[in-house]
Amino acid sequence: MTDVRPTIIDIHQDEVLTGEAVALDVQPIGYFLRALGVLIDMLLGVALFLLLLLIVEWLDGQGALPPDSAPILTIAIIVVVTVVVPTVVETTSRGRSLGKLAVGGRIVRTDGGAAGFRHALIRALIGVFELWLTFGAVAALVGAFTPRSQRLGDLMAGTYSERTRTPRLPPAPFDTPPPLVAWAETADVARLPERLARRLAQFGQSARNMEPSARARVAASLAAEASLHVSPVPAVDPETLIMGVVALRRQRELRALELERDRVAALTGTTPAAPRGFPAR
Repeated sequence: MTDVRPTIIDIHQDEVLTGEAVALDVQPIGYFLRALGVLIDMLLGVALFLLLLLIVEWLDGQGALPPDSAPILTIAIIVVVTVVVPTVVETTSRGRSLGKLAVGGRIVRTDGGAAGFRHALIRALIGVFELWLTFGAVAALVGAFTPRSQRLGDLMAGTYSERTRTPRLPPAPFDTPPPLVAWAETADVARLPERLARRLAQFGQSARNMEPSARARVAASLAAEASLHVSPVPAVDPETLIMGVVALRRQRELRALELERDRVAALTGTTPAAPRGFPAR
């Protein structure tokens, strides 16, 4: 008989498990940004309410409305501003109101899918109590004690606010310079001091933006320090030496991580995954 072992999937707090059992790394928007987005939406709602109320008063003053219809229209305006408009906006924009656009957020389901009409309607109806009747106090209190800063409407609808503005990706790592390809196969580069390794990596990423004379001066200083840990020292310019040392150390560290990963996988009988921070091969 085939030995079938259950697979344990480790899901972290900021990951969502899809229907295909794929863990997506998502980031909920922070508490204060979430509060700012809600405040912007509420201020826009108040502005819309005042505008519609002025229109009703003007029409009533012109005699264009039936007698005693102003209170009924006022209640209708409140319903439109607090329920109808938020529901329509979130449904048509897929969870992106003006306040959420301003802070870089979007309302999604807890499984990572797009929120629909039902979710928007539940959030709007609950929002009448937790946002408008309590001036946001209930929403602020509930959001402060939920992991994803969810307000009461989110908990009832099964939604949360996802971050849509992600930080810029770091530049792609550079490869070994062509003049040092043959040297890299046999070179011996000892473990670099942490501070020196960090300075070399920073220089490799920012060299193109430096002033030429300062770039040459820093490259010469770093190459002199790095050459103490390299054997043999290639006959190349300082900047090429730095790029070669950084690329070689990165490749060897990646190889060490892969070997460690394979050893762990062999002991546990699991499928090896790519080391975090490195692409899969």
